[in-house]
Amino acid sequence: MNNQTDVTEFIFLGFSNHPNLQGMFFLIFLVIYLTTLLGNILIIAATRVHPVLHTPMYYFLSNLSFLDICYSSTTIPVMLVNFFQEKKTISYEGCLSQIFFLVTCTGTESVLLAAMAYDRYVAICQPLQYPVFMSVKVCVCLVTGSWLCGLVNSMVHTVLAATLTPCGPNRISHFLCDIPLFLMLSCSDTSFNEAMLLVARIAIGLSPWLFITVSYILIILAILRIPSAQGRSKAFSTCASHLTVVVIFFGTANVNYGKPNVGYNLDVDILVSVLFCVMTPMFNPIIYSLRNKEVKGALKKLAGGCVFPGHIKV
Repeated sequence: MNNQTDVTEFIFLGFSNHPNLQGMFFLIFLVIYLTTLLGNILIIAATRVHPVLHTPMYYFLSNLSFLDICYSSTTIPVMLVNFFQEKKTISYEGCLSQIFFLVTCTGTESVLLAAMAYDRYVAICQPLQYPVFMSVKVCVCLVTGSWLCGLVNSMVHTVLAATLTPCGPNRISHFLCDIPLFLMLSCSDTSFNEAMLLVARIAIGLSPWLFITVSYILIILAILRIPSAQGRSKAFSTCASHLTVVVIFFGTANVNYGKPNVGYNLDVDILVSVLFCVMTPMFNPIIYSLRNKEVKGALKKLAGGCVFPGHIKV
């Protein structure tokens, strides 16, 4: 006798432990989402409008900002709507779609951060070859390759997830759909999916992290060989923002995807995922704005141009 039932929707249990705080949660995440959108849109606008930011590093930064907009828009709008729903649901097709875009953005950002580390390595360790190694063609290829890695990885996992047969209970102890959560609801054999997930963690997660680590070891060695303290400080300042973003992204990703499947408190699980999926896209433009004089200057000119357009030379 087949006890499997067709699942047409999933019920999110995230934030269900605090039914009286739904309104407050809505306001908090609405502010976070609007801040994320505003910050990243300003970064994109600044890098497009001001010639001083027409360099490979800021080309990568504008793509990172666009990626963070996509990333946050994959999860937060659904979450905001569900705060006003007594039954927080998502359709089967909607869950697979969210998985596709979430995995695409996560994988793309991981590889893109590695490309940005390569840019910093060439700028500091091979400055004379920088115009050759970081030409427009190379930059476009690196960004395109980052998106292709994320898309191919996501396509594989989404297609494999679609072949599984989910069954009751159709409850997801979270506020979003993700591959590990989806596999836990399957009545089918998930061994191949889990094997491919391990391959992806090595190829899309561990490999970029190792590449970034090696790049920064070489960068630090090169900086230490600079004779003047002012030169060392200036060289390191060009890497500080990217290094901070890398530590936050890979640190929260490691905690989020490295946590055990059982024995985890729901509130702690939600907090970890909020840090990774919601806060990281908001932090990135803030970090680059606070720690980068060129970005701060461009944003001030952009703001001045909006308020007093006649006083700004284009």
